[in-house]
Amino acid sequence: MSAAHNRSVQFFETQFQRQVRHREYALNPFETLAQPYIAGSVLDLGSGLGNLSLEAGRRGCRVLAVDGSLTAVTRINADAHREGLLVHAIQVDLSSWRIDQQFDTIVAIGLLQFFGRRRALELLDDIQTHITPGGRAIITVLVEGTSYMGMFDPPDYYLFGKKELEKCFDGWTIEVSKHDSFPAPGQTLKEFSTVIAKKPGPV
Repeated sequence: MSAAHNRSVQFFETQFQRQVRHREYALNPFETLAQPYIAGSVLDLGSGLGNLSLEAGRRGCRVLAVDGSLTAVTRINADAHREGLLVHAIQVDLSSWRIDQQFDTIVAIGLLQFFGRRRALELLDDIQTHITPGGRAIITVLVEGTSYMGMFDPPDYYLFGKKELEKCFDGWTIEVSKHDSFPAPGQTLKEFSTVIAKKPGPV
């Protein structure tokens, strides 16, 4: 794991520890948007505290949640066990981890921007390759125009072009393409692109 990526993980580790202490587990707007499109076997990449993973499990999905945070993974597995859900979380170094099986749905909300361009696009290709025909990718990334840099350490981040993510899904059925802007600390902005795309082929 690079030193810069390790700093990003630590940024969220601290945030997750606070959220666990206060039991702040509400779905964020991107997770709420994604929820109706999740089905079957699910990979939640960069799952964070697993709010979406656990909700998918409650809806009958079998979920593998993957994150770099030990706090996040521990919370997910504890709650999944308590509720009897088919949800399992693992801690990995996402700067090098590879997907090794097929899934009906792969979610990566707010993950890809934490890598340099080469790794971000490599991981996006890995996601697309490992979705079953008729399955869905649900991706949210930070895009150009974002001015909040507090979670990054150059050069290990990548702001996508505003339409770049959608172009990466050429040939897929784009079910959602959405841009969101949110205020961030220090009078900065976070600019997001979300794409929900269905892979060609039978369901």
